[in-house]
Amino acid sequence: MAEPLSVSEKRFLKALAGAPVDRPPFWIMRQAGRYLPEYRAVRATTRDFVSFCLDSEKACAVTLQPIERFGMDAAILFSDILIVPHGLGQGVRFVEGEGPRLDPVTTETGIAALSMEGFHDRVGAVYETVRLLSKRLPGDVALIGFAGAPWTVATYMVAGQGTPEQKPARLWAYRDPDGFQALIDLITEATIDYLAAQVEAGAEALQIFDTWAGSLPETELTRWVFEPIARIRAALRARFPHVPVIGFAKGIGPALPQLAPRTGVEAVGIDSAVPLSFVRDEVQPGAVVQGNLDPLLVVAGGKAMHDRVETILKTLGPDRFVFNLGHGVVPETPPEHVAALSRQIREWRP
Repeated sequence: MAEPLSVSEKRFLKALAGAPVDRPPFWIMRQAGRYLPEYRAVRATTRDFVSFCLDSEKACAVTLQPIERFGMDAAILFSDILIVPHGLGQGVRFVEGEGPRLDPVTTETGIAALSMEGFHDRVGAVYETVRLLSKRLPGDVALIGFAGAPWTVATYMVAGQGTPEQKPARLWAYRDPDGFQALIDLITEATIDYLAAQVEAGAEALQIFDTWAGSLPETELTRWVFEPIARIRAALRARFPHVPVIGFAKGIGPALPQLAPRTGVEAVGIDSAVPLSFVRDEVQPGAVVQGNLDPLLVVAGGKAMHDRVETILKTLGPDRFVFNLGHGVVPETPPEHVAALSRQIREWRP
């Protein structure tokens, strides 16, 4: 049984601790992003996206933008899950209009070329961003650090880019599970150190993104999803017993009730495809839940968005619940729709 969390006066941290709140706290995944004109203005000053993530002043500025505009209860560090491969020495770049490109790791020789030596030097600007944010955020806003889960990060490292069904990583895991395990182990250890350094710099909660967990059949979830996240959670709890962790394993559907007990995370992120009744009856009794508005409803706005938000709040709120989207906000989202969403949640009372 995990140690009880300390209860902060920040609404977001109170909710993660399971304490009563006046209304559900909220933030939205990718809340600092291309849908905001002020973000695009800062982004235009740096051509390379990796360099942008590693510019502490700029990363801090864009992290603060949605807080200043919409008043979320939590800010999430602006960075990218592929900063960990960069820190390990893998070549990482972003191609405009196409997404990330990495030098693929497909053999044990490729794994051996990666190293934790120099890792913190290569990613140290991320920790400086966290330090800046911990000083500049409003006093009632919590700061979330994050990393990609080992499985999801591995899918990019092996394929060298995003792939529709994560075939390269899945095939390696099937054909040579012990060889693939070596890559997962390396990512896991790097992620522990990376997240620990974020906490030491000022992060008050953490989220682990396993965006591609849903590409695995249920028989593979234990080894490649649950066990690596459990190792990360256990190591962090040993060092920081009162820092909560949210696990977001997108697409695992019926396996969601297993995520918290199998990994030790305090909260479970819910994607938009999961029925609210299932979340309420099968997941929420064992963990705080976070989610799960369809990001396209924020693009649509109006009555459709308002009605679904009301349903989510009534079904899952107010306690043991954090309002969020079921995935990241998309670039074509009108900022005024996010403003309307924010007002509705802040004004809602059970």
